[in-house]
Amino acid sequence: MTDSANETYDLVVFGATSFVGQILTRYLFETYGTDKDVRWAIAGRSDKKLQTLKNELGAKDLPVILADASDEPALQAMCEQTRVVISTVGPYALYGEPLIQACVRVGTDYCDLTGEVQWIRRMIQRYEEEAKSSGARIVHCCGFDSIPSDMGVWFLQQQAEQTFGITCQDVRMRVKVAKGEFSGGTVASMINVAKEASADPALRKELANPFSICPPEHRSKTRQPSLKSAEHDRTFDVWLAPFVMGAINTRVVHRSNALQQARYGQEFTYDEAMMTGRGVKGRLAATAITGALGAFFVASAIKPTRWLVEKFVPQPGEGPSPEAQKSGFYDLRFVGRTGDGKTIITKVTGDQDPGYGSTGKMLGEAGLCLAFDIPKDVPGGFWTPASLLDGSLLDRLTSKAGLTFEVVETR
Repeated sequence: MTDSANETYDLVVFGATSFVGQILTRYLFETYGTDKDVRWAIAGRSDKKLQTLKNELGAKDLPVILADASDEPALQAMCEQTRVVISTVGPYALYGEPLIQACVRVGTDYCDLTGEVQWIRRMIQRYEEEAKSSGARIVHCCGFDSIPSDMGVWFLQQQAEQTFGITCQDVRMRVKVAKGEFSGGTVASMINVAKEASADPALRKELANPFSICPPEHRSKTRQPSLKSAEHDRTFDVWLAPFVMGAINTRVVHRSNALQQARYGQEFTYDEAMMTGRGVKGRLAATAITGALGAFFVASAIKPTRWLVEKFVPQPGEGPSPEAQKSGFYDLRFVGRTGDGKTIITKVTGDQDPGYGSTGKMLGEAGLCLAFDIPKDVPGGFWTPASLLDGSLLDRLTSKAGLTFEVVETR
């Protein structure tokens, strides 16, 4: 951790003028102001855009720091001024490493909203030992991927321990409903993953490994479930399709289990899928979604068709209107089963568009949780939301960020 005597800020939002960065900045300003208990600043490479953002918010006292994602001295100077940096500058595989390096060197805590598992793995391999030495706590995936999944499993297991005296050996997450749009940044990250994987057979193999970001010693002999096509779910009597965020969320949940000394069990299994409805209509919808996802990744991986995908999908910086963000929502269901057959069903809901409004609030509260709720003697390293922020983040999510965590049924 940085020396608190030299810190000017509790929090710096890096990439504040990006689409999600603006949502996050507005949330922090409307919730915490600029002259109250949170000392924070916005940062980016364009003074003009940062000043415009301040004027639009009416936040005349909000400090500004100029730093480019590739300017290592400027990034280090920024990190030296704050306890926590929140980054919204993606795709992270293209632009994120210099800031990770700066935070790790200075000992500044960091969180972001990446869903790029291949980049997370590289950062862990390159910087975890140095982060442990400097005290920097790095927490990736603090948006819709993967806080609802990671904290949803953490909450379910906590309830299972209280109710049954043991954790659940198997957990399945099902997206009951989600209303929202993909961001241009999310799509750009997905295309970049497909592009990297098409050129690297070793990466394709690694992306198929559910334990790819776990410590090397954490493995399971039990085959992990992985939905590849339309499938019927007997628990809810609905058809299922693959969930596009499952590829990152499952990896984060397994890393959380590993970092909690296999609290969920050494042979813990976890998967995610989308509910598409009952009967023939639900089956057709599941089949269509499966086909569309497959076509997207195949087209993104092949150079002749990649340009066509990039032309017709949302571009970085694009996203839904504030009204559309507020009208969005999501409802996720978690089914946990213990080794002796007991079952618990929980749900996690969010009150805004998952990829924008809700993500902005989750990301902000994760950063504030790092700044104020986590003791300084907790060691540095690459953590997950559940393994580091746990109950403190749950309290913030429910009291500030519009999420709910509830037990639906036990049997």
